[in-house]
Amino acid sequence: MVIVDTTVWVDYFRGTENPHTAWLDREMGNQPLAITDLILCEVLQGIKSDAAFPWVLSEMRRFEIFDTGDAGLAMEAAQSYRMLRKRGFTVRKTIDCLIAVFCIRNGHSLLHRDRDFDAFEQELELSVVHP
Repeated sequence: MVIVDTTVWVDYFRGTENPHTAWLDREMGNQPLAITDLILCEVLQGIKSDAAFPWVLSEMRRFEIFDTGDAGLAMEAAQSYRMLRKRGFTVRKTIDCLIAVFCIRNGHSLLHRDRDFDAFEQELELSVVHP
């Protein structure tokens, strides 16, 4: 399963063409894609138009939405953050730690355009889709 990160969805809904949105457009009907509740929240928070909100929500609901809210994930994400920091990497957003650890722990790949995930790929074996 491929989890599609907020960074890709923002570009996709804005009509930005790049390798990540092209991959998403091409693979949308060909393989299982999903999001997490955290990604859903980030995408919906960024919608400025009240008119666009229901459409984006409807589009996002087409995909499986994984719940991430458990204490075990929170502790694991904190430990991963601390480990990466000791190795010289500073992850800027807590949500990215949670998403990365969710993917690692559940064997999902991640499609993203966010440098915060690079350390997880390099140091903690996060599986990343490289279009």
